[in-house]
Amino acid sequence: MPKIVDAEARRQEVVEAVFRIIASDGLERASLREVADEAGLAVGSVRHYFASSDELLVHSFAVVIDRIAGRLDEAFAVVESLDNGSAEHDAAVLTLLGQFLPLDEELAVDACVWMAFRHAARIRPVLEQEAARSHRAVAAVVGRLMMRLMPVGRLMMRLMPDGGSGQERLVAEAERLLATLDGLCMHALLQPEWMTAEVCRDVLTAHVDSLVAVPSNR
Repeated sequence: MPKIVDAEARRQEVVEAVFRIIASDGLERASLREVADEAGLAVGSVRHYFASSDELLVHSFAVVIDRIAGRLDEAFAVVESLDNGSAEHDAAVLTLLGQFLPLDEELAVDACVWMAFRHAARIRPVLEQEAARSHRAVAAVVGRLMMRLMPVGRLMMRLMPDGGSGQERLVAEAERLLATLDGLCMHALLQPEWMTAEVCRDVLTAHVDSLVAVPSNR
């Protein structure tokens, strides 16, 4: 009796092979043949699930976005459940922001793959739609976090819908946080011997402290 193959499980095996290749050798090596070899499959078997390299890469990009976005949503739910300003809340904020960074092996692979796809989307139109979705998902979480952390954000939540100049300040600080996260992620991937998880957390702590301290009339 032939063995029944779980199609979704097999597709996930192929995607994980893509991730391993990108993390070790870069996205350029993630061809159907290389991925098939890494997954221990025939090229025809991979083509059964993904008709082309583009289809495989777009799907893999979507998977890593969903994986990161899922962790962010879970972490943000914890932040929202805690009293703003408490020690537990502050720790939960750092845990949330840490989901963007290569602080352990699993996060490092996802961060490497995510950064590689985002960079490739500049010159590969097939990846542009997922890149835009990735940015929206991350920006939404960061924006919600800013509304909780900054005094002007808390004021805006009481005075909605028009935040005026306070809203502009929130946008600027959100972009500063996004730039900090991207920079930390890149530094930690390229220079892991000195940009350690501890250093990353220290930088995040300092950045979050600076947000909380921003006066509402700045």
